Amino acid sequence: MTSAEAQGAWRTMLGIGAATAAAHIGNNFATYLIGGLIDRYGFTPVAMGAWNMAETLSYACAMFLITPFVSMLNPRRLAILAGLIVIVAQALGALTGSYPLLLLTRIGTGIGFGLANTALNLAAAGTRHPARAISIGITCQTILYAGINLGLPLVGEAAGVTGMFAALAGLSALLTLGATLLPSHGGTLSDQPVRLRTGSHGARVLVAMALFTFGSLMIWPFMERAAHAIGLSAVEFGRFQSVATLASAFGNVILAATVGRIRQDIAVGVALLLCGVACAALTTVANHALFATALVAYNVAWFVSYPLLLGIAYRVSSDGSLAILCSAVWLLMMSLGSLATGFIAQTLGGYGAVGPLGLGFCILAALSAASLARPVAVNPLKAPPSSAG
Repeated sequence: MTSAEAQGAWRTMLGIGAATAAAHIGNNFATYLIGGLIDRYGFTPVAMGAWNMAETLSYACAMFLITPFVSMLNPRRLAILAGLIVIVAQALGALTGSYPLLLLTRIGTGIGFGLANTALNLAAAGTRHPARAISIGITCQTILYAGINLGLPLVGEAAGVTGMFAALAGLSALLTLGATLLPSHGGTLSDQPVRLRTGSHGARVLVAMALFTFGSLMIWPFMERAAHAIGLSAVEFGRFQSVATLASAFGNVILAATVGRIRQDIAVGVALLLCGVACAALTTVANHALFATALVAYNVAWFVSYPLLLGIAYRVSSDGSLAILCSAVWLLMMSLGSLATGFIAQTLGGYGAVGPLGLGFCILAALSAASLARPVAVNPLKAPPSSAG
């Protein structure tokens, strides 16, 4: 690799890091917004589950609808458009307490996040090692998010949920500037839409992703509320979550360094099972130290499982289309999971049953994914290898 190629590769990685962080603001920090909205306006858990579902469902729909056209898209321009949509929607969220209007702003942010996620997946598809690129992007994201988890609750204490909306709009603006480092093309260029062919291997990847994300993300939008139920304040939860995100960054550094040398069937199985056990602990323990330990384990396992599953998707279809579908599937599952959790919490008066349900789904995901990740797995939809990155 020449020095110019190396410089271009690092620019791409930094752009992927910025786009990754920009694309996941909603699902990472909605838990603080939900807590703030409940405290200020008295919205019910079901209402907040539907509110969160509006964002994640529109996120997923944007990705499902755009996937056939990925070979025609410019990742850099797509990320800029996504950022503009999110900034406007977050700013509008800061200006209203009307539930219908708040719901509309979530549809807007969901569309923007979906476009940003598509941009980063396209850019990763153009690198030599897409799973490593995704892992590096997550590392950048989690290091940044560690600081935000400390700062955002303090913003909430000082300026309420309005201040948190405004702070997240500003964060999106900064990350959109960083995403301008993305390349102008992904893995495969074409002026024609892609004909999507998942095949049996692709379908199994999507099923594994669906099981994993439905189970593991049922509790995520309500994590701050689960912490609140055992006596933790939002600021204390933010400190624990900051440590957890730093730990997940460290996990992704290790994954990025070793992903080409480890047995991925064993790695993905262990990561998924650990994530499930952590889910169960998060809603069943009352001790603060045990909750913090489970939160760290959950974050590390989740952010290792996700790039490993996407790595399988890139092996099955290297143009990035299956990976984009996987991202859309997990957002769809998170939408359904958040609504289910809202009903469970309102019906049972708490979140205790949610974690053990998550464990069951993660076990099923591990059984589905491990066989696909074996070294002998066939790659029936392999596109011509890219020379980029």
